[in-house]
Amino acid sequence: MLIIRLWNYIRGYVIIRIEGLTLERFINLATINNIYLWDIERLDYTTLEAKVSLKGFKQLKPIILKVGSRYRVISREGFPFLFTKLRKRKMLALGFILMIGVIFFLTSFVWTIDIYSPKGFDEKQLIEYLNREGVKIGIRKSTIDNEELKIDILKKFDDISYINLKFKGTKLIIDLKEREYYTDDHKWDKSKPTNIVASKKGVIEKVIAKNGKALVEKGDIVKSGQTLISGVIKNEEDKNILLVHSEGEVLARTYYYKTIKEPIVKEVEKETGEKYFSREIKIGEKSIHIKKDDIPFEHYREYIGDKDKSFYSIIPFDIIKHEYREIKKETVKQNIDSLKESLSVIITKEAMKDVKEDSKVLSKDITFERKDNSLIVSIKVELIENIAQKKYINENIEIENDDSEENKEE
Repeated sequence: MLIIRLWNYIRGYVIIRIEGLTLERFINLATINNIYLWDIERLDYTTLEAKVSLKGFKQLKPIILKVGSRYRVISREGFPFLFTKLRKRKMLALGFILMIGVIFFLTSFVWTIDIYSPKGFDEKQLIEYLNREGVKIGIRKSTIDNEELKIDILKKFDDISYINLKFKGTKLIIDLKEREYYTDDHKWDKSKPTNIVASKKGVIEKVIAKNGKALVEKGDIVKSGQTLISGVIKNEEDKNILLVHSEGEVLARTYYYKTIKEPIVKEVEKETGEKYFSREIKIGEKSIHIKKDDIPFEHYREYIGDKDKSFYSIIPFDIIKHEYREIKKETVKQNIDSLKESLSVIITKEAMKDVKEDSKVLSKDITFERKDNSLIVSIKVELIENIAQKKYINENIEIENDDSEENKEE
């Protein structure tokens, strides 16, 4: 709608007032002749106002005469009329041109930087880094190389795995996502050597070793705990061993399995509508029931209400309301098709809870099995995810293992 109004303003339009007894015929004839009228307003029985383009206004004159109406131009709007006025007033025209130029000039700069980062990320460090690199408020947008800046930020901040930079008007938007191959909660000491091991069993799809030596390749089947990127690097020339802090990602094809068992015939509880109430006075850790007779229901649910504060401002105790609702147990047989549908939704939600956000789901296979009085539903989710997990190197053990492997080869 805004684009249409802007286009009409650029082309120019007039606001006209039509007076006559055949206004409906006038509108119908305008529509038949493809003359677009908008913002039509009926002032009274014989008068209306409307907006029409310059071209439409020229085509409209014969129709107005044909229906025996009169017209009057209320105002002329749009860029063509503004330009005519500006031609007569040169200083105003110059000021208008300068204003447009200044606006376009100012929009070529960054005046706001918005950062969308994961929880716990230190945005202050990123802002300081951007300032050192010259990316700050007032910089020309054309001087920012988005791709180069992305690479620099990824190199500088190890806990960031994804970054998107885009301009929205005079605003620079930086969207960050946290690297997820660290499965431990603590921060890693970069001065200590680490291996990257598999967090679970999977089939390797891609290995990105940023630091360390990749020990697996696409198609390899790995088990949980297996070393994927080694921080033990041996120099083949002088046989020296170098221990490094491994960095990288390992994408693997993994599978999630889940099973739910639901009885087809089961006992359900329904409230009958009958209720019983009691109140409890609580003073500190001690409590006294004001009304605590035997509950007149064989089966019931208990609901504990909010504390009654009506007297609390006078005396420091709580009055707690207990509500007991009678329930009746019934045996029902569930519809198999409906049960399958509902269990499919439930098991899919349950299975996807364990899937990382950046994982790519390849397939979901749901199967059903009817056994005795139960329906068993199973799901198999196939996906590609990052299974890299850091693990500190026990230097003595790792070096001994490496030496033993070398001796075996000899």
